[in-house]
Amino acid sequence: MNNSAGNTTRLLGAALRALLVLTLVCGVLYPLAVTGAAQALLPGKANGSEITADGKVVGSSLIGQRYDLPLKDGQETPAPDLDWFQPRPSNGLGTNSVNTQYELILSGATNRSGDNEELIDWVTAAKAAVVKDNSVPGHTIDPDDVPADAVTSSGSGLDPHISPAYAQLQTRRVAQNNHLDINQVQKLVKEHTDGRVLGFMGEPRVNVLQLNIALKKLVEQ
Repeated sequence: MNNSAGNTTRLLGAALRALLVLTLVCGVLYPLAVTGAAQALLPGKANGSEITADGKVVGSSLIGQRYDLPLKDGQETPAPDLDWFQPRPSNGLGTNSVNTQYELILSGATNRSGDNEELIDWVTAAKAAVVKDNSVPGHTIDPDDVPADAVTSSGSGLDPHISPAYAQLQTRRVAQNNHLDINQVQKLVKEHTDGRVLGFMGEPRVNVLQLNIALKKLVEQ
């Protein structure tokens, strides 16, 4: 009986010591080592790939954000601020009242099939809005020229990039609204177009936040 109690005590003591050691190693030392290495080798990525402008953080290069006008009385959804380049739609996102900068808490796609009537209505309405918003006097957007990323959200709904085609489609409207020469704005898009990763992976893309930061500087010159 005493031997059994003693064995149990020893086993419990060994388990407790193992728990304390593993907690120290896995819960304290390992996270500190990984965090320290990340901060030393890749501080920008470790801190969320933050983008700064005018001395303050304005967003992340990994997370898209919208550029909308303040809500008016009676409006349920804000209208886009057409002075800026606009990102992809984000129909798959949930909303919350905490993160007011991005107004999202859930990442996800719409999960609609290609023949879903609601998705078709979304895409049709989005294409009509793109044509209307980006047509300027002397230049009407052809609906056939509207790229897919202008009317569909990404799988996560958080894509910070748009295609060069969609960025260029917006240049005339951006130039007119900001009283800029169209060639200046088109050049800005080309300067902020990233090529394929390693030359063959993915597609050319434009980070909307970085492009709008450069646009703001151009307007203020």
